[in-house]
Amino acid sequence: MGKTLYISDLDGTLLTKEERVSAYSREKLNALIDRGMILSFATARSALSAKIALGGVKIISPVVLYNGGLIFDYGTGETLRSVLFTDEEKYYVYSVLKRFGIPPFIFGARCRERERVAYQIGQENFGIKRYLYRRRDDARIDPVATEEELLDGYIFYFKCICPREQLEKAWDILKYDDRFICIFHQEKYQNDFWMEISPREATKANGVKFLKSYLGCEKVICFGDTSNDSDMFDVCDEKYAVMNADSWLMEKATGVIGYCEEDGVAKWLEEHYSG
Repeated sequence: MGKTLYISDLDGTLLTKEERVSAYSREKLNALIDRGMILSFATARSALSAKIALGGVKIISPVVLYNGGLIFDYGTGETLRSVLFTDEEKYYVYSVLKRFGIPPFIFGARCRERERVAYQIGQENFGIKRYLYRRRDDARIDPVATEEELLDGYIFYFKCICPREQLEKAWDILKYDDRFICIFHQEKYQNDFWMEISPREATKANGVKFLKSYLGCEKVICFGDTSNDSDMFDVCDEKYAVMNADSWLMEKATGVIGYCEEDGVAKWLEEHYSG
């Protein structure tokens, strides 16, 4: 029998409302990995944020980060795949955000070896300040003085944190542009509204397909809860929505499992994994 890749979203799926994997899930997942289960994760988070949230879960397989913008191997520290904006695209996205007074975080690198999260000094709103405070030890944070520095180098992801009414004006433009993926949502654990913009090819679906081929798997089983998991559901052989998932995603699912707060993913894997 061919190998199976199991891949889970994090926030709202594997993580609790404390943005961490529970002690129960950590113990069960590590035991399954020790038995040979190929387990990965597909998340909007960065490598650092995902690792902190997973808190001791063994990350052996490469993972999908930034909703498909990067495929990262924790073992080697290597980026296996990245999807970048062209210069024309990044300047266009920024011009739309600037039109509506939206200050972005810009994820990229001035060289491919060093990731950075840039923001422009003096443009910090409440959401940006709280984001920075929660990541005050993050070495990737790169405050810059000018727009030229902000947009310098490779860019694969824009993150905007603003009031809903402000973000919606830009979203109403960017969501119709077929060059981009534009996700607009309320932050899972706060009252902030976020908008995330990526190149069109930066999807969880494409990340999953890459990992399936890279790891030599014949089958993929995934777990999710909301809109940024939808395209991943489309390319997996089996897909399971947690009980707290959006109702329309449940309709796409092979089945519905327990709540994220009740270790639904770990319990399903423990019951069904036979490796």
